[in-house]
Amino acid sequence: MHRQTRKKLLNLATGVAVAAAAVVVFLPAAQAAPGTVTTNVNVRSGPGTNYAVVDVARAGQQVDVQQCQGSWCYVSKPGPDGWVSSSYLSASGRPVNPSNPGISFGFTIGGPNGPQISIGVGNQPQRPGTRPPVIQPVDDEICFYDRTRFRGNSFCMDPGESTRDLRSWADRISSIDNPGGYEVQVCSEPNYRSCRTYTTSASSLGDFDDYIVSIRTR
Repeated sequence: MHRQTRKKLLNLATGVAVAAAAVVVFLPAAQAAPGTVTTNVNVRSGPGTNYAVVDVARAGQQVDVQQCQGSWCYVSKPGPDGWVSSSYLSASGRPVNPSNPGISFGFTIGGPNGPQISIGVGNQPQRPGTRPPVIQPVDDEICFYDRTRFRGNSFCMDPGESTRDLRSWADRISSIDNPGGYEVQVCSEPNYRSCRTYTTSASSLGDFDDYIVSIRTR
């Protein structure tokens, strides 16, 4: 083959390969999958509980899932975008696979060994006579509200987190949403003094209503 012709063909093939790779890499973000938040959940700056909380997504809120990494998904919504645990998302009304949420949304991107992409995985047909496994979401956060019956402004904590002084939230908490049944110690004084312990949700706090200054969770 003539050297010039061969060079042109090689350049053309390289250009096509680069363009195809670009389409594959950016396709998931362009085709963000719709999701629904199943309970109030922290929105974090990165995929893990060690990242800062940037917002709280509300139960029933509709979000666009842009990508997933591990058991976390990056969501776009009104207000700050960020990462949420896939255990608190549903796809088309169904619980999300917590170990590989991309299956539920039809794509995955990102991982410990570099980009991983698969499109349309969630739409694969089931074999006759079989049903897809039902994945139950895990409730791993406790949320605190400034009104009774889980209404008003709120913030959430992970089990094991604690705060010695609520500062701007001191004497404001009126109800506790604890669907996971964790041990929640609420105290009327800083540094965990004069405390009461809950292991269930509480729609009202009685004489502890608007009287909490420090919190420990286990």
